[in-house]
Amino acid sequence: MPEISEATEVTDELVEAFARLIPQLSSSNPPPDRAALTRMVEAESSVVLIARDDGAIVGSLTLALFEIPTAVRAWIEDVVVDEAARGKGIGAMLNEVALERARAAGAKTCDLTSRPTREAANRLYLRLGFEVRETNVYRYRLA
Repeated sequence: MPEISEATEVTDELVEAFARLIPQLSSSNPPPDRAALTRMVEAESSVVLIARDDGAIVGSLTLALFEIPTAVRAWIEDVVVDEAARGKGIGAMLNEVALERARAAGAKTCDLTSRPTREAANRLYLRLGFEVRETNVYRYRLA
């Protein structure tokens, strides 16, 4: 049975898992190194969730939590489940734990984005109760 937990320390296993998982999510961004993972795990504004199946790390999700003048915001980023472990409900479990953490932190909503080509992920988000928002998402490239 898969299990979800928060990463509270950076181990060789965590570094190796991100090195394996992130290329399955993004071909344009390298996996975080140990220092970057340490900053993420230690940051008050992020919760790094990991999924284990048969003891091995097979998935991850990062929940960003931050206060703005109008609310506590929650944002789910970089959801990835190892190709070999897909179809076991791990993505749903990661999201459900993240939503509970967001609720407990006082957030009233939780946002995420997903590329249209990630058809299975988009079906999952709709099944979990996420709604497509009518909004414009803008990106300014700093580098």
